[in-house]
Amino acid sequence: MLVADLQTPALLVERTLLEDNLARMSAALPGPRLRPHVKAHKTTALARLQADAGHRGFTCATIREVEGMAAAGLGQDLLLANEVLDARRLGAVVEAGARVTLAVDSEQTVDAAAAGGVREVVVDVDVGLPRCGCDPSDAGWIADLARSRGLEVRGVMGYEGHLMLETDRKAEQTEECMAKLLAAHADVGGELVSAGGTGTYDVNHAATEIQAGSYALMDTAYVQAGLPFAQALTVLARVVSTNPQGWAVADLGLKSLGMDHGNPTLPGMTVWFCSDEHTTFSAESAALPAVGDLVRAEPAHVDPTVALHQRMHLVDGDEVLESWEVDLRGW
Repeated sequence: MLVADLQTPALLVERTLLEDNLARMSAALPGPRLRPHVKAHKTTALARLQADAGHRGFTCATIREVEGMAAAGLGQDLLLANEVLDARRLGAVVEAGARVTLAVDSEQTVDAAAAGGVREVVVDVDVGLPRCGCDPSDAGWIADLARSRGLEVRGVMGYEGHLMLETDRKAEQTEECMAKLLAAHADVGGELVSAGGTGTYDVNHAATEIQAGSYALMDTAYVQAGLPFAQALTVLARVVSTNPQGWAVADLGLKSLGMDHGNPTLPGMTVWFCSDEHTTFSAESAALPAVGDLVRAEPAHVDPTVALHQRMHLVDGDEVLESWEVDLRGW
């Protein structure tokens, strides 16, 4: 099949760029130093490539991702890096033979883990991003509580997500965040200090493992932050209308793009705006595409973009090599 034969909009993944991204990260963070975050691609076929590169532990964002990874034979060491208040589905995955570790940050989440049949937890610590996580000073008693409920505490995790796209003082600020996490770890114990992401993979030296995910496919927000990974993911669209006043319209829009980081990029074009099913744009220097022409949009945020599509297509230029189901989407 050729790319031109695909129904648009469609996710494309350039094979050579994907392989380069995977190899570059594996060289920087070999084996267990990287716990890839599957929320960025939600695709077990891609996760299997990461496992083949030596990364056998994975980070998940949803119970559905944990279930899908385990069902695909990738359940050797799964960390659900979010709190849940009903862990029964996770307990079923554990009973089926997978290893599942759950993040906890309160008495309620500890109780939910124990009641649901989860056996291992990490204490989630607030290191600066105003989201989940306990105060570092509370990590010790939460760990003690978990052990009193019969849970094994593997260590701590924290996410300096507010620094992922920073370019000024990133290393210094990351070190400040990790000082909080290491203080909590001194009270908690365990083998894991889990943290980080694509944006801080090269400056976070305190964590025992880095939870990076976007590096594999990338998006324009991360590319603009100067990271050494290529834009492997694009969204294929077809021009469906042109106007003699100087604009064209392609058949992708809010329902096929993650828009929280802004408009997609169309190389050589200026994107005016996106609506439900359309993107309106003009040409900068090249000629405006004609009706029926294909364009490849670079999304600004990879994770929500992928979650809007049922499959992604591995391509080599204009040739479709494989089609992978985005099989970890949904809840």
